[in-house]
Amino acid sequence: MANRDRPQTEAPGEPFMNVHGAPPSGVVRHEHPTVDAALARAWLRQMLLIREFELRCMQAYQDKKIGGFCHVYIGQEAVAVGCVAAVEATDPIVTAYRDHGHALARGMEARHCMAEMFGRAGGCAKGKGGSMHMFDRAHNLFGGHGIVGAQVPLGVGLAFGTKYLDEVVNGGRSSRVTLAFLGDGALNQGSVHEAMNLAGLFDLPIVFVCENNGYSMGTAIARGTTMGHNISAKAAAYGYEGLVIDGMDVLTVYAEMKAIVERVRSTCRPVFVDMRTYRYKGHSMSDPRKYRTREEEEQYEMDDPIGAIKGHLEARGMTEEEFKALQRDVRTEVRGAMEWSESSPAPPVADLYRDVYIERWGTYTGSSQPEMLGGAENAPQFQAFDPKADLL
Repeated sequence: MANRDRPQTEAPGEPFMNVHGAPPSGVVRHEHPTVDAALARAWLRQMLLIREFELRCMQAYQDKKIGGFCHVYIGQEAVAVGCVAAVEATDPIVTAYRDHGHALARGMEARHCMAEMFGRAGGCAKGKGGSMHMFDRAHNLFGGHGIVGAQVPLGVGLAFGTKYLDEVVNGGRSSRVTLAFLGDGALNQGSVHEAMNLAGLFDLPIVFVCENNGYSMGTAIARGTTMGHNISAKAAAYGYEGLVIDGMDVLTVYAEMKAIVERVRSTCRPVFVDMRTYRYKGHSMSDPRKYRTREEEEQYEMDDPIGAIKGHLEARGMTEEEFKALQRDVRTEVRGAMEWSESSPAPPVADLYRDVYIERWGTYTGSSQPEMLGGAENAPQFQAFDPKADLL
């Protein structure tokens, strides 16, 4: 039986953003905000780095150097770069399994990110996590998470933790904002709504950033999610703001997210963002993309976020040679990251018994930091493996 009142997806190849359902509510392309040219150039380099990294990951996956799942971020670079630029280094970030871009934007070295992709000991999680689990505690990146929507309750917990530490333990006022990234498919998970409800009840300083690329794996959002044409309206049920941002323009992402983050920092109230974007490749490397046409993909590729920031900088004097120099620079960096990763050893079999518990427990041999954090052993507080130890 047809759902006659449900907004339907526009035909492929229609104007910008219609892949997100009916004509969008509230998404507007603003005048480019004025930012320092050097800062804009740094964002361009970050986006080029993410793009090159992901292209090399695709090649390495096809060469069987990367196994398991692999979800590339091509097309969505402006979201991670603009959002990360809008927060402070002390603000926590947690994300889903399409996480390489967030890790690189947050400051993880490409070699440690690539080594994790390769399952090598030099990776950010010592080769045990792979594509979906990029963690960088030093940069307050609390990981990518493979279970759909599972990172959202963690994000709410991080926001609760910073608020409690700032206000209760330290007797001050809440000063940090958490970014919790999720995909549009996660909106149908019960744990996401429980977490959003708690954030509203507890007045938590968190921004839920829904990277709405129009498809939950291979299902168009209008076919699988109510109010798919305007998912920001879902925030109204929890009593806080829901906003729409054009996620294909890093300057717009930064300007609007900066205002939202600072508002959340001062009011300690959550905000939900419908970040309209598009992934140029499949959901994962195994996705044949039969649910959309090549014409649709070409339409969105014309709106490339890298092309947008490049055009902005060209209008401010950047030459084609300067752009090509940036491209050469990131290609050299990523090529070096791949070479370094291939020379990094695989985790030893004994590592199956490490990092299960922080301290030694029975056959488990405790934990240590990844190489990028120095590789230091965690100093034990007690020897719980001793059957005579008083655990009380």
